[in-house]
This record gives sequence, C-alpha cells and structure tokens, in this order.
Amino acid sequence: MSRLGLYVSASSGGFLAYWVEELLTLACGWVPTLIGIGLRAALYRLLIRGSGWFAAEAGVRIRGMKFIRIEDGVYLDQGVYLHGRPGGLLLGAGTRVMSGAVLHVYNFRDLPAAGIAVGRESVIGLGAVITGQGKVRLGDQVIVGPRAMILPVNHRFLEKDRPIKEQGIEARGVTVEDGAWIGAGAMILDGVTVGRNAVVAAGAVVTEDVPAQSLVAGSPAKLVKEWGAR
Repeated sequence: MSRLGLYVSASSGGFLAYWVEELLTLACGWVPTLIGIGLRAALYRLLIRGSGWFAAEAGVRIRGMKFIRIEDGVYLDQGVYLHGRPGGLLLGAGTRVMSGAVLHVYNFRDLPAAGIAVGRESVIGLGAVITGQGKVRLGDQVIVGPRAMILPVNHRFLEKDRPIKEQGIEARGVTVEDGAWIGAGAMILDGVTVGRNAVVAAGAVVTEDVPAQSLVAGSPAKLVKEWGAR
C-alpha cells in the first residue's frame, strides 16, 4: 500500500470514509451558534453510530467515524478531537468532553484489546488526553480533570543493542470504575485499575491499582487515605 493509502486508512478507515469526513468538516465543522450545533448533530449522526441527539461545538474534529459510537445527550466542546480506530470509541449517554480534550484510540498496530469506552454522565476535562492502545474503560459518572492523561501502553526497553522504538510495546489497559475522580494533571499508566469512588490527587502519577474509596497522591502515587466499606 502506498504512503497515501496508509495515511487514509489510518485516518478514517478507507478512502470513501476519509473524503466524506473531510467534506462534512469543511461544510459544517466551522459553523457557529446553535445553527452549527444542529447541523452537525444531523449530519454527523448519519455516520456515527448511537441513539439520540448529541452536540458538537465548532472546531470539533472527528476522524474514523465508523469506529465511533456516541449516545444521547453527549456534549463535545470546542476543539475536541476524537479519533476512532479498530477496537472502537464509545461515549455513553450524557457524557461531556470539554475544550481541547483528545480521545484517540491510536490502534495503528491492530492490537486485539484496543479501544476507549466511557460510561454515562462522565466528564472529560479541558485538555485531557486518553489513548486506547490497551483498552480504556471508564465507568459511569467518572471525572477526568483538566490536562489529566490516561495512557494504556508501555514501550519495551530491555534489549540494550536495539533502539527502543524497535522493541515493541505492551498494552494491558486501564480501568476507572464508577464515580472515580482523576485530578487535574494526573497521569494513569498502563495496567492500572482505579476503584469505585476513588480519588487521584492532582499531578499524581499512578503506576499501581488504586483501592475503591481511597485517595492517592504523589509521584509515584501512594495511598493517603481510605474511607467506608469497599
């Protein structure tokens, strides 16, 4: 396949999908006010699976629409970037994705467990980044704070005579259970489960599981407090 073909396949899943997405963006991606929101809601729903109405502000960029599912009442703020790939990207009903956030499945290696699934009534904060090389599962009513990052992938690096780029990756996935709060600027790394109603403090770097109903903080994150029955 040519480099152009690889680019188009990676961007949208095929030449027809690529051009349709480009034409939709050109036609209505920039239109402001409620007129633009209504126009995008009608046209994008023709390509994006799901049920009900969702709102996309001007400047929202969506690629790989055939891999994306958006449910009723989802709100996409200005400058949001969604990129679907094999494994899928799901936004549950009532979820809000705030300005500048990026949700990119990033499965260019056809990993079997890739994808991003966000539950109902969750909030993805300003400038947050979620990639989906390993499966990312966010439960219902999860808060991901501004500029937080969820990165379910690691590069292998133990072969001293090979560039790290050539040693491959591991992608075990990340789970954030219902009601959890990921603070501003926190980073959740591969293989982590954040338990129900847990809190990850702002700026924390999480490399191990977080118990339900607990607070972790620091780099690397350590347990600070627990409350209630798990």
